[in-house]
Order: sequence, then structure tokens, then C-alpha cells
Amino acid sequence: MSSASTAQPIIAVVGPTASGKSDLGIELALRFDGEIINCDSVQVYQGIEIATAKVPLAERRGVPHHLLDFVPPAVNYTAGAWAAAAAEKIAQVEARGRLALLVGGTGFYLRALRQPFFPSPPTDEQLRARLTKIRERRGAERLHAILRRLDPTSASRLQPRDWSRVQRALEVRLQTGAPLSLQQPARPAPPAWVARLRVFALSPPRAALYARINERAARHFDMGLIEEVRRLLDAGVPANSNALGAHGYRRVVEFLRGERTREGAIEQTKLDVRHYAKRQLTWFRREAGVEWFEGFGDSSDVQQLVVARVAQLLEEAGEA
Repeated sequence: MSSASTAQPIIAVVGPTASGKSDLGIELALRFDGEIINCDSVQVYQGIEIATAKVPLAERRGVPHHLLDFVPPAVNYTAGAWAAAAAEKIAQVEARGRLALLVGGTGFYLRALRQPFFPSPPTDEQLRARLTKIRERRGAERLHAILRRLDPTSASRLQPRDWSRVQRALEVRLQTGAPLSLQQPARPAPPAWVARLRVFALSPPRAALYARINERAARHFDMGLIEEVRRLLDAGVPANSNALGAHGYRRVVEFLRGERTREGAIEQTKLDVRHYAKRQLTWFRREAGVEWFEGFGDSSDVQQLVVARVAQLLEEAGEA
């Protein structure tokens, strides 16, 4: 990596689903000779297409995209694995003298990159399946109650609805015999380049965002979402996999089981995604050092503001 590239910023474009992150990321890449590294936990999966908002190849305008559509859907890909892969991609992009752009709305992925996890045991798929069955049958609160008994310190830091982290804390406790709360002080220091990471978050008007979410959810069903899920299940992808746990997909699985009507699945998906967007906004507002831009990322006004800010950062780094 050149000495010049080691000073330039690494840009992350984040925000709620349907806020125009991909459009903004592509615009920045075109303006500043950048490459995009996906930061969305569903877009990593192969065959999970319709409800993921992956940018079709024809619409990427020649901008290279990385960590997109590369994990088999039966694999439960982790934030730690993504962070390691993203760090490698950042190094490769910068070695080419180009601007690294992280684009996506998975806050947990970005946190894993900024604050590396402590070394943890590989996932025990049988144990995960048992814990998942408990959650599906008795609710996330039951997992949290088990964690309170086995690792009360970790349980006190986690809300029951944050079931993925509760479940991982249980897995670590049951696999290693030691509470996660005792192992976390071994968390490694973040790499030096993390200091160059600049996070730009989009905050569109709430009513307009929800209208987009509702329209997009209905369109996905019209585009063949049910048929896509049926093909994945027929191909052997577990119904409880991370890939099929994504918004929209989980409700289609319920529809195919006869637990919902098609209309009920659509309406619940709209509600799920609206709630998810709200949680995304809350998450990023709690993160340190985030710069906010009011509006959608496909708005020319917002794009001009962000382009000007990136240009300023590059000038400060001696790259303009």
C-alpha cells in the first residue's frame, strides 16, 4: 500500500433499509475512483435475491462490488467472518490506490470491523440448532432466562430481543465452560486503519421511508419471492438458516407451512421491515462518530452534500 493511500479515509455509507445507500455508494465510487464492499448480512448469500435489494450487475455502472453473493445459503455466516474478509478487501482496494467504500445497513457487521471480537470457538451447528428450536418454540425470552442463569453478567448487558447475541453468548458458555463476560476482556485491539473510517448515515423522512418499504415489500412478492423461497427449501436450505431468517423470507416460510395467508405474509413483512428500519436508525444513533445526512441516498441534493464532504476529507488527507 502506498504512503498516500494509508492517509486517505475509508468511507462507510449506512442507514435504514430502502434509504438509497446503494445509489449513494455507487455515486461516490464513480466520483472518487472507489470500490464497494458490501456491509449487508443478507446480501452475502447466494440465491437470496428478490428481497435483498442487491444491485443488479447491469446497474452497478462498472463499479466493482465485493463480498456480495458469495456465501452458500445453508451456511450461517458470522459478523466476525465478515469483518475479517472486509479488512482483507479494504487492504486490497487500497493497494490498488482506490477508495474503499463500505455500503450496507448491518450495524453489527460494522461494529465487528471497528471493534474486533475476541477469539471464539467455531459454531457448533448442533448446539445452535437446539438453541434455535428453544427460541422458536418458547421465545427469545427463554434464551435470555437461560443466559441469566449461566452468565448473569452478559445477560445484564443484553436485551431479550437481541436474541442473536444472547444465543451466541449461550453457545460460548456451553462450548467453553466459561462465561462470555469473562472472555471478552481478551478482545483484540482494532487495527490502526480503523481510525481512518468515516461513517455517513442516511436519515430519510420517516413517512416517506415507510412508504418505500411498504411498496417494495409488496413488489417483492409480485416478483416471485414465494417461488424463490420454495426453490431454496427444495434445494435443502434449512428453514431456520440465517439466510431464510431475513425479513420477507421468514414470512414466506410461514406461508408455505400454512401458518399465514399470502396477504398476511405481505402485511407482516411490511411491519417487520418498518420495525427493522427503526432499529437500524436507533443503532447508528448510538454509534460514535457518525455523520448524519437528512434524506435519501438517491437524492441529488444528498449526493452533492456527501460528495463535498468526501472531497473535503480527501483534501485534508492530501489526496484531492
